[in-house]
Amino acid sequence: MISIRRAEQQDCKTIFDLVKELAEYEKAPNEVTVSFEAFSKSGFGENPVWWGIVAVDDTNNEIVGFALYYIRFSTWKGESLYLEDLLVTEAMRGKGIGTMLFDAIIDECNTKGYHRLCWQVLEWNEPAIKFYKKYQASLDGEWINGALEIPTGKN
Repeated sequence: MISIRRAEQQDCKTIFDLVKELAEYEKAPNEVTVSFEAFSKSGFGENPVWWGIVAVDDTNNEIVGFALYYIRFSTWKGESLYLEDLLVTEAMRGKGIGTMLFDAIIDECNTKGYHRLCWQVLEWNEPAIKFYKKYQASLDGEWINGALEIPTGKN
C-alpha cells in the first residue's frame, strides 16, 4: 500500500538522498552541489521556494518516491507549476507510483489554479519520455537550455 502526501521537514534528508540517487541515474553525480542545510532551508525555511510530494510505503513507512516543484512565471503564460524532479526508487518502479505522484502534481495545479505544468526530461531517458507521452504531453526539442554558474567569491 502506497500513500501520497505533502513533504514535511522531517522528510528532507530522505528527499535529499533521493535527489542524489536521481543524479546518479542521470549520470551526473557530481552536479549536486547544494548543501543539505541549504536544500532544507529552501524548502522549509522562512521563505520556501520549493514544495514536495512524497510516496510512502505504508508497510514500513519508507519514502519510495518524490516530486519536487516550484512556481514559475512566464511573461506569455503567467504562473505555472514547474516539476523539478520526479523519482521513484529503483526497487519500486513499475508499480504505478510515478503515476500517483504525477497525478498529485496535476491535482496541485488544479488546486492552485495553474493551467500549465512544465518540466524537462533528458533526451535519452526513454522510460520517462514514454511515461509523459501517456499523458499526451508536448515534448519540445526546439529550445536549448541555458545556465550560468555565478561565482560567489567564497572559498
